[in-house]
Amino acid sequence: MSYALITGASKGIGRAIAKELASRKANVLLVARSENLLVELKNEIEKDYSVQCHYLVLDLTSPEAADSIHNWCTGQNYSVNILVNNAGYGLSGSFESRSIQEHIEMINVSMLSTIKLIHLFLPQLKRQKKSYILNVGSSAAYQAVPYLATYAAAKSFVVRFSRALRYELRNSNVTVSVINPGVTDTDFAIRAEVPEKGLKTAEKISMSPEKVAKIAVSSMFRQKTETIAGFITKATVFFVKLLPKKFSERTAAKFYQ
Repeated sequence: MSYALITGASKGIGRAIAKELASRKANVLLVARSENLLVELKNEIEKDYSVQCHYLVLDLTSPEAADSIHNWCTGQNYSVNILVNNAGYGLSGSFESRSIQEHIEMINVSMLSTIKLIHLFLPQLKRQKKSYILNVGSSAAYQAVPYLATYAAAKSFVVRFSRALRYELRNSNVTVSVINPGVTDTDFAIRAEVPEKGLKTAEKISMSPEKVAKIAVSSMFRQKTETIAGFITKATVFFVKLLPKKFSERTAAKFYQ
Protein backbone atom coordinates (compact mmCIF):
# COMPACT_ATOMS: atom_id res chain seq x y z
CA MET A 1 0.00 0.00 0.00
CA SER A 2 1.40 3.40 -1.02
CA TYR A 3 0.90 6.77 0.62
CA ALA A 4 1.14 10.47 -0.16
CA LEU A 5 3.14 12.28 2.53
CA ILE A 6 2.20 15.94 3.07
CA THR A 7 4.02 18.33 5.40
CA GLY A 8 2.22 21.33 6.87
CA ALA A 9 -0.98 19.35 6.37
CA SER A 10 -3.12 20.63 9.23
CA LYS A 11 -4.42 23.78 7.53
CA GLY A 12 -4.25 26.04 4.50
CA ILE A 13 -2.84 24.72 1.24
CA GLY A 14 -1.43 21.59 2.89
CA ARG A 15 -4.82 20.59 4.25
CA ALA A 16 -6.44 21.24 0.88
CA ILE A 17 -3.79 19.17 -0.95
CA ALA A 18 -4.31 16.28 1.49
CA LYS A 19 -8.05 16.33 0.82
CA GLU A 20 -7.55 16.67 -2.94
CA LEU A 21 -5.25 13.65 -3.00
CA ALA A 22 -7.62 11.68 -0.78
CA SER A 23 -10.49 12.52 -3.15
CA ARG A 24 -8.40 10.84 -5.85
CA LYS A 25 -8.16 7.74 -3.62
CA ALA A 26 -4.60 8.29 -2.43
CA ASN A 27 -3.83 7.14 1.10
CA VAL A 28 -2.32 10.03 3.02
CA LEU A 29 0.23 10.69 5.76
CA LEU A 30 -0.19 14.04 7.48
CA VAL A 31 2.61 15.93 9.24
CA ALA A 32 2.12 19.18 11.18
CA ARG A 33 2.40 20.74 14.65
CA SER A 34 -1.27 20.91 15.68
CA GLU A 35 -2.56 17.54 16.84
CA ASN A 36 -6.17 18.65 17.27
CA LEU A 37 -6.30 19.85 13.66
CA LEU A 38 -4.62 16.67 12.43
CA VAL A 39 -7.11 14.47 14.28
CA GLU A 40 -9.98 16.49 12.84
CA LEU A 41 -8.60 16.18 9.30
CA LYS A 42 -7.87 12.47 9.67
CA ASN A 43 -11.45 11.78 10.73
CA GLU A 44 -12.82 13.90 7.90
CA ILE A 45 -10.68 12.22 5.25
CA GLU A 46 -11.45 8.68 6.40
CA LYS A 47 -15.16 9.42 6.56
CA ASP A 48 -15.47 11.29 3.26
CA TYR A 49 -13.01 9.41 1.05
CA SER A 50 -12.60 5.93 2.59
CA VAL A 51 -8.80 5.92 2.36
CA GLN A 52 -6.07 5.21 4.89
CA CYS A 53 -4.93 8.28 6.84
CA HIS A 54 -2.27 8.54 9.54
CA TYR A 55 -0.60 11.55 11.13
CA LEU A 56 2.58 12.62 12.91
CA VAL A 57 2.72 15.62 15.24
CA LEU A 58 6.02 17.35 14.53
CA ASP A 59 7.60 20.81 14.42
CA LEU A 60 9.63 21.15 11.23
CA THR A 61 11.70 24.05 12.57
CA SER A 62 13.97 21.40 14.10
CA PRO A 63 16.92 20.32 11.89
CA GLU A 64 16.16 16.70 12.87
CA ALA A 65 12.51 16.84 11.79
CA ALA A 66 13.05 15.18 8.41
CA ASP A 67 14.87 12.28 10.05
CA SER A 68 11.96 11.84 12.48
CA ILE A 69 9.48 11.70 9.59
CA HIS A 70 11.56 9.17 7.70
CA ASN A 71 12.03 7.02 10.80
CA TRP A 72 8.27 7.13 11.45
CA CYS A 73 7.46 5.97 7.92
CA THR A 74 10.14 3.26 8.01
CA GLY A 75 9.05 2.04 11.44
CA GLN A 76 5.41 1.82 10.38
CA ASN A 77 6.21 0.34 6.95
CA TYR A 78 4.53 3.25 5.15
CA SER A 79 5.57 3.14 1.50
CA VAL A 80 5.63 6.68 0.06
CA ASN A 81 5.09 7.31 -3.65
CA ILE A 82 4.05 10.98 -3.40
CA LEU A 83 6.06 13.48 -1.36
CA VAL A 84 4.54 16.93 -0.90
CA ASN A 85 6.84 19.51 0.70
CA ASN A 86 4.28 22.13 1.64
CA ALA A 87 5.26 23.32 5.13
CA GLY A 88 6.43 26.92 5.29
CA TYR A 89 5.73 30.35 6.68
CA GLY A 90 6.91 33.94 6.29
CA LEU A 91 8.34 36.65 8.52
CA SER A 92 7.54 40.22 7.55
CA GLY A 93 9.46 43.26 8.73
CA SER A 94 13.08 44.31 8.32
CA PHE A 95 15.72 41.60 8.34
CA GLU A 96 17.38 42.94 11.50
CA SER A 97 14.09 43.20 13.39
CA ARG A 98 13.97 39.40 13.60
CA SER A 99 16.38 37.29 15.60
CA ILE A 100 18.79 35.09 13.69
CA GLN A 101 17.10 32.08 15.30
CA GLU A 102 13.77 33.10 13.75
CA HIS A 103 15.38 33.28 10.31
CA ILE A 104 17.12 29.94 10.79
CA GLU A 105 13.92 28.19 11.89
CA MET A 106 12.04 29.53 8.88
CA ILE A 107 14.83 28.36 6.57
CA ASN A 108 14.77 24.95 8.28
CA VAL A 109 11.10 24.57 7.38
CA SER A 110 11.19 25.97 3.83
CA MET A 111 14.56 24.73 2.61
CA LEU A 112 16.30 22.25 4.93
CA SER A 113 13.32 19.97 5.53
CA THR A 114 12.56 19.97 1.79
CA ILE A 115 15.99 18.82 0.65
CA LYS A 116 16.44 16.41 3.58
CA LEU A 117 13.08 14.72 3.02
CA ILE A 118 13.76 14.33 -0.67
CA HIS A 119 17.24 12.96 -0.01
CA LEU A 120 15.90 10.50 2.59
CA PHE A 121 12.89 9.30 0.57
CA LEU A 122 14.41 9.30 -2.93
CA PRO A 123 15.69 5.70 -2.77
CA GLN A 124 12.18 4.53 -1.80
CA LEU A 125 10.53 6.75 -4.41
CA LYS A 126 12.76 5.24 -7.09
CA ARG A 127 11.60 1.75 -6.17
CA GLN A 128 7.95 2.61 -6.91
CA LYS A 129 6.39 2.09 -10.33
CA LYS A 130 5.71 5.84 -10.54
CA SER A 131 6.48 8.51 -7.95
CA TYR A 132 5.96 12.24 -7.58
CA ILE A 133 7.62 15.03 -5.65
CA LEU A 134 5.59 18.22 -5.29
CA ASN A 135 7.32 21.24 -3.77
CA VAL A 136 5.32 24.32 -2.81
CA GLY A 137 7.08 27.53 -3.76
CA SER A 138 5.56 31.00 -4.02
CA SER A 139 5.08 33.86 -6.45
CA ALA A 140 7.53 35.70 -4.15
CA ALA A 141 10.24 33.45 -5.61
CA TYR A 142 10.37 35.57 -8.76
CA GLN A 143 11.71 38.75 -7.18
CA ALA A 144 13.48 40.17 -4.18
CA VAL A 145 10.89 41.26 -1.60
CA PRO A 146 12.14 43.82 0.92
CA TYR A 147 10.73 43.23 4.42
CA LEU A 148 9.96 39.64 3.39
CA ALA A 149 13.53 39.04 2.30
CA THR A 150 14.40 35.67 3.79
CA TYR A 151 11.09 34.07 2.83
CA ALA A 152 11.27 35.22 -0.80
CA ALA A 153 14.89 34.07 -1.07
CA ALA A 154 14.01 30.68 0.42
CA LYS A 155 11.18 30.18 -2.07
CA SER A 156 13.48 31.18 -4.91
CA PHE A 157 15.75 28.36 -3.76
CA VAL A 158 12.81 25.92 -3.75
CA VAL A 159 11.92 26.78 -7.36
CA ARG A 160 15.45 26.51 -8.71
CA PHE A 161 16.26 23.39 -6.73
CA SER A 162 13.07 21.73 -7.98
CA ARG A 163 13.88 22.45 -11.62
CA ALA A 164 17.45 21.23 -11.29
CA LEU A 165 16.42 18.05 -9.48
CA ARG A 166 13.74 17.34 -12.06
CA TYR A 167 16.37 17.46 -14.79
CA GLU A 168 18.65 15.11 -12.85
CA LEU A 169 15.78 12.63 -12.46
CA ARG A 170 14.47 13.01 -16.01
CA ASN A 171 15.30 9.40 -16.92
CA SER A 172 13.86 7.93 -13.72
CA ASN A 173 10.36 7.07 -12.53
CA VAL A 174 10.31 10.14 -10.24
CA THR A 175 8.79 13.40 -11.43
CA VAL A 176 9.51 16.69 -9.64
CA SER A 177 7.03 19.57 -9.84
CA VAL A 178 6.83 22.94 -8.12
CA ILE A 179 3.64 24.95 -7.56
CA ASN A 180 3.88 28.68 -6.95
CA PRO A 181 0.77 30.18 -5.36
CA GLY A 182 0.16 33.88 -5.03
CA VAL A 183 -1.93 35.40 -2.26
CA THR A 184 -4.03 32.60 -0.77
CA ASP A 185 -6.74 32.70 1.88
CA THR A 186 -4.73 31.05 4.66
CA ASP A 187 -3.14 32.06 7.97
CA PHE A 188 0.08 33.01 6.18
CA ALA A 189 -0.39 36.78 6.51
CA ILE A 190 -1.30 36.51 10.19
CA ARG A 191 1.66 34.21 10.95
CA ALA A 192 3.97 36.53 9.02
CA GLU A 193 2.53 39.58 10.83
CA VAL A 194 1.85 41.39 7.55
CA PRO A 195 0.90 45.07 8.10
CA GLU A 196 -2.70 46.24 7.63
CA LYS A 197 -2.10 47.66 4.16
CA GLY A 198 -0.83 44.31 2.93
CA LEU A 199 -3.76 42.49 4.53
CA LYS A 200 -6.33 44.72 2.81
CA THR A 201 -4.69 44.21 -0.57
CA ALA A 202 -4.55 40.45 -0.03
CA GLU A 203 -8.28 40.30 0.67
CA LYS A 204 -9.02 41.59 -2.84
CA ILE A 205 -6.91 39.13 -4.81
CA SER A 206 -6.59 35.98 -2.69
CA MET A 207 -7.36 32.49 -4.01
CA SER A 208 -8.91 29.73 -1.96
CA PRO A 209 -6.56 26.96 -0.76
CA GLU A 210 -8.87 24.43 -2.41
CA LYS A 211 -8.39 26.07 -5.82
CA VAL A 212 -4.62 26.17 -5.36
CA ALA A 213 -4.64 22.50 -4.30
CA LYS A 214 -6.59 21.40 -7.39
CA ILE A 215 -4.14 23.23 -9.64
CA ALA A 216 -1.17 21.84 -7.73
CA VAL A 217 -2.26 18.20 -7.75
CA SER A 218 -3.43 18.30 -11.36
CA SER A 219 -0.13 19.85 -12.43
CA MET A 220 1.80 17.22 -10.49
CA PHE A 221 -0.03 14.30 -12.10
CA ARG A 222 0.36 15.96 -15.52
CA GLN A 223 4.08 16.04 -14.75
CA LYS A 224 4.42 19.78 -15.25
CA THR A 225 7.73 21.24 -14.13
CA GLU A 226 6.66 24.62 -12.77
CA THR A 227 3.18 26.03 -12.32
CA ILE A 228 2.03 29.49 -11.24
CA ALA A 229 -1.41 29.25 -9.65
CA GLY A 230 -4.11 31.63 -10.86
CA PHE A 231 -4.50 34.29 -13.54
CA ILE A 232 -3.73 37.24 -11.27
CA THR A 233 -0.59 35.54 -9.96
CA LYS A 234 0.57 34.74 -13.50
CA ALA A 235 -0.03 38.34 -14.58
CA THR A 236 1.85 39.68 -11.56
CA VAL A 237 4.86 37.44 -12.23
CA PHE A 238 4.78 38.40 -15.92
CA PHE A 239 4.96 42.12 -15.15
CA VAL A 240 7.60 41.62 -12.46
CA LYS A 241 9.83 40.09 -15.13
CA LEU A 242 9.23 43.02 -17.47
CA LEU A 243 9.53 45.93 -15.06
CA PRO A 244 12.81 47.28 -13.65
CA LYS A 245 13.86 45.37 -10.53
CA LYS A 246 14.05 48.50 -8.39
CA PHE A 247 10.45 49.38 -9.26
CA SER A 248 9.20 45.88 -8.38
CA GLU A 249 11.15 45.89 -5.12
CA ARG A 250 9.88 49.33 -4.13
CA THR A 251 6.30 48.31 -4.88
CA ALA A 252 6.56 45.04 -2.95
CA ALA A 253 8.18 46.77 0.03
CA LYS A 254 5.09 48.92 0.59
CA PHE A 255 3.02 45.88 1.55
CA TYR A 256 5.40 44.44 4.14
CA GLN A 257 7.14 47.40 5.78
